[in-house]
Amino acid sequence: MKRCLILLVAVIFFSTMAFAAGPKEYQWTGTVLEMKDDVLVVEKGKEKWEIARDKDTKVTGGDLKVGSKVTVYYTMKASSIEVKGEGKKAEPTKAEPPKAAPKKQ
Repeated sequence: MKRCLILLVAVIFFSTMAFAAGPKEYQWTGTVLEMKDDVLVVEKGKEKWEIARDKDTKVTGGDLKVGSKVTVYYTMKASSIEVKGEGKKAEPTKAEPPKAAPKKQ
């Protein structure tokens, strides 16, 4: 019984860590304006979003076509990063030693 409980706690702990490690998932709901093999354009209000897709993108709930109302689930992933300038380096703060009083002669 004790072994089963320990095993259950370990499984829950490691499965929680696996889910926590990934990037946050977002969603965008709107109407499909344009479809290509690798891009989907979705409009919500006055905003239009181009969202990349590939062969691994899952489509559920029906046929994906222009005019369909869809909810797109996505994560943000950087494709490249360009540094524009040097940032401030964080320096550890050190306490200054107390100053000695001048000696009297």
